[in-house]
Amino acid sequence: MKNNILQIITANFLLLTFACETHKQLYIESSTHKNQFYHLRTYNDSLFNSIQKINVLSMSKKKLKKTYFIDISFSDSILLKTSVLAVKNNAIVAINGGFFNMKKGGSISYFEKNDSVINYTQYPRAKREKFDSIINGALIITKKNKLKIEIAKPEDFYKKSKKEHTVLLTGPILIKNSKPQSLPNMSFTHKRHPRTCIGYSNDSIFFVTIDGRNKNAAGMNLYEVQSFLKNMGCTNAINLDGGGSTSLWIKNKGIINTPSDKNGERPVANALIIKKK
Repeated sequence: MKNNILQIITANFLLLTFACETHKQLYIESSTHKNQFYHLRTYNDSLFNSIQKINVLSMSKKKLKKTYFIDISFSDSILLKTSVLAVKNNAIVAINGGFFNMKKGGSISYFEKNDSVINYTQYPRAKREKFDSIINGALIITKKNKLKIEIAKPEDFYKKSKKEHTVLLTGPILIKNSKPQSLPNMSFTHKRHPRTCIGYSNDSIFFVTIDGRNKNAAGMNLYEVQSFLKNMGCTNAINLDGGGSTSLWIKNKGIINTPSDKNGERPVANALIIKKK
């Protein structure tokens, strides 16, 4: 039974892959890490008529509830690499989190933890309407250690509510209740970039990175990301900060994807982590 999730994920990868055009190169590797979580990586030269390098980390909700907890590690003053945020908090896995101010640090969307507001939403450069169309979702960790993705409520609602352990506004929402959501009509949606996403099914949670901006990885537009995550079995999924920020870390292995920045892993404001209770 312990390999059922891994087998399902791998099977979904294969079904999606072989539904594509004829490919010359296909590589799929799956593994179980100390019975903690599952890791799947793939290289495919014809997924969405493009070269794609993808990593997926999956943990069963039962294991998360019983032995581990999910959290957001952050720095509100200086930017730190995902790997540094993970090590500082003794995590077993970590993925980069929400959008942030690259000059001053800190999240540029609403972020609260333990009923304390860390950051309020800012509106850098882009018009408010454009920013709001992207940041339309809330990534929530309840006080019972349950991960939830929902349509974003007003910041004042979360500030007053005492039901959430952690709230991070991000987006756009990609899948909600098994239905792909409408996406904003802008280049951010239509162009291919490296992407970072988090999602869940009835049984599992998923950390996903899609590499891009190099000759060996095209990246995906958000419609392609939607399709991929839907085929992977996600019933709910949301976009996180991507581009040069996209990073996925495993304890004792380090960063396992290929960040697109020329200097490698980019410092960020926050990261989603999983650690032992």
